[in-house]
Amino acid sequence: MDFKSGSELLDLCGRMRMPISEVMKRREMELTGMEEDDVDARIRKALAVMDASVHEPLEKEINSMGGLIGGEARKLKEGSKEGKSLCGGVITKAITYAMAALEVNASMGVIVAAPTAGSSGVLPGVLFALKEERGWEDGVLHRGLYTAGAVGYLLMRNASVSGAQAGCQAEVGSASAMAAAAAVEMMGGTPEQALSAAVGALSNLLGLVCDPIGGLVENPCQNRNAAGAVNALINAQQALAGIRQRIPFDEMAQVMLNVGRNLPFELRESALGGCAAAPSACGLGGCKKGARCK
Repeated sequence: MDFKSGSELLDLCGRMRMPISEVMKRREMELTGMEEDDVDARIRKALAVMDASVHEPLEKEINSMGGLIGGEARKLKEGSKEGKSLCGGVITKAITYAMAALEVNASMGVIVAAPTAGSSGVLPGVLFALKEERGWEDGVLHRGLYTAGAVGYLLMRNASVSGAQAGCQAEVGSASAMAAAAAVEMMGGTPEQALSAAVGALSNLLGLVCDPIGGLVENPCQNRNAAGAVNALINAQQALAGIRQRIPFDEMAQVMLNVGRNLPFELRESALGGCAAAPSACGLGGCKKGARCK
């Protein structure tokens, strides 16, 4: 049941008449020698950690290590209660939960790297927004996590999920692709539609730079997780409607990697370019004057 590319994954799904989630589950069982219950237990644990990371900041104040973020998710929740939301329920919750998870990460709390700590809010933001708005049981989210895992594995193997190597497109972009594919499967879409949604999510965030202020995974990272969650929902809805991307998944993964390699060093998690080099950012989060700060 192993696969090394998107095309091999789709071939397996077709031959075995299985969704991506089932293929990924069986791959994990074969490669680890674990029983199905044990593999599922890992998924349940990951989901429980995600659940806590998106809800705890809404109930109690969490302060980040660098002091650049904290309380934004609660403000979104309260603003929604006061009728200040411009978005529907799913999108409002997705951005709220995505930002909440980043607050947990920045305060040294427990998160699920999906695929990285700096992009840990995108997938749970989408999963729990859909769960609550559609009344789904956890079992539906388990399928989404397996599907997201398959996409993340392929991007780690064939491209990159490292901001230092390929910019934020490799972190939030990959997370958005994982969440888009997960949403499609949870909604009953086909494997082809799931990977098409992942392609769209990657292409929309192509070239996104990694420029953390003060070198801290706080700002603009938190906002980009929210954007990644919404991007995932957009592409999932397009795929479910039958809109196909022109570029295959494997080609888009290579495109993303090539673009990342072409980004200058200053825009790949060095804290020397982009937002990190803005005059107002100098001195924030421990950023010292000098280097690119003037």
